[in-house]
Amino acid sequence: MGSKGALFGVSLGPGNPALITRRAWALLQRDTFWTYPVRTERSESYALGITRAAGLSPPAGHKPLVFPMTHDAEILAKSWMHAAQTVLELLHQGTDVLFLVEGDVSTYSTFSPLARTVAGLDPKVKVETVAGVSSFSAAAALLQTPLADTDDTVAIIPAGYGIETIDHLLDNFDTLVLLKVKPLLDEIIALLERRGLLEHSAFVEKAGAREERVIRDVASLQDTTVNYLSLLLVKNPHRERSDIIRGCRKKKSGVAKA
Repeated sequence: MGSKGALFGVSLGPGNPALITRRAWALLQRDTFWTYPVRTERSESYALGITRAAGLSPPAGHKPLVFPMTHDAEILAKSWMHAAQTVLELLHQGTDVLFLVEGDVSTYSTFSPLARTVAGLDPKVKVETVAGVSSFSAAAALLQTPLADTDDTVAIIPAGYGIETIDHLLDNFDTLVLLKVKPLLDEIIALLERRGLLEHSAFVEKAGAREERVIRDVASLQDTTVNYLSLLLVKNPHRERSDIIRGCRKKKSGVAKA
């Protein structure tokens, strides 16, 4: 058997082609096989759409890999195995494979389980993760607000963790980023209203894409339908700092200058 191909997890940023990194761009110019995640066989790939917005056309070799939207462990394991076997067959032929992902490939991405499954089938396969711009960092830039300022704390979670978890995190972090807010948006808005945080919140949908939406009046989204690729950035200026944080500040202020 000749030399094996390498698997690349390629971050494309949240939607604006200008946010594709130079490393990712260079890989997209090479003679490689493109793969990309879809929910069903008939679904469109958002990641592939970013490359088209950048003026690129898929190479002759490209294939969607289906990752169903489910929490069923058995269904997920089967989809990861099927995708890994598809990729591995190409790698064993000596073909480099790109797995295209919107945002950053290391953040709630389908690339991680794919890479783990491929490595489990063949530990000698080379895998490279190409970092990219995340949706929440792009959103913070659009909003002209820092994710974290000085010694602020930040939590980033899918909203699907539930209202109770979100409520708890608001007590413990200065900035809370809620991803994929569509299913719980009305409940989240109600929570933010109860806590007096609506004016410190902002909604961003498809950051960087042509369809991008930035809504600062979050309450106006009540009883509306938003896109799956949407997030809420919430600041909590009322949060009490923990003793640990206050202690760190004291230590910093007490350092003698040379």
